[in-house]
Amino acid sequence: MTARTNQKARTRQAIVRAAGALIARGEAPTLEQVAEEAQVSRATAYRYFPGLDGLLNEAAVDLLVPEPAELFGPRGPSDAFERIALVDEAFDKACREREAPLRLMLAKVLERSIGRRGDEPPLRQNRRGPLIEEALAPLAPRLGRARMDRLVRALTMVVGTEGFLALGDVAGLDAEAAREVRRWAIDALVAAALSEAYAG
Repeated sequence: MTARTNQKARTRQAIVRAAGALIARGEAPTLEQVAEEAQVSRATAYRYFPGLDGLLNEAAVDLLVPEPAELFGPRGPSDAFERIALVDEAFDKACREREAPLRLMLAKVLERSIGRRGDEPPLRQNRRGPLIEEALAPLAPRLGRARMDRLVRALTMVVGTEGFLALGDVAGLDAEAAREVRRWAIDALVAAALSEAYAG
């Protein structure tokens, strides 16, 4: 990612987190209040979120996604398979508890993605990538940077929103069966990356 892309991602995250902080305080914020809380201009906030509903829906979901330190504190597991399972459980819980706002958020994202230019602000916050990478940190020395990056990206297809919706809407699985399939896919991807590293 370029420095400019990173800056846009940080600005977007600041806006989402500001909205979440206001919601957590029991407020129903306006875009102006969110911009003030995030210390950005109203025009900047509007450029990232043309509609307040989309921002508030995303902020509501964001509040349920834990920070890495919450999942992997001093008492957290050291085994990478157990750690990635914690990430999947956290996103599964967030998706189930806020499924309606999540679907509304995705609808807004898909609508805005039509005809989008590459230099525009990011449409979504990358919550899962940092958590997945932190979960896999014990494997980093064995996998190396290239394999680690590829594994994290592969797991973003399974962990989180898309995996949750595909297994329910498309595969027609109930919650328990969906979790089992997702866990199998996660373990298979991690095992495949380790096998490739050992063979290499």
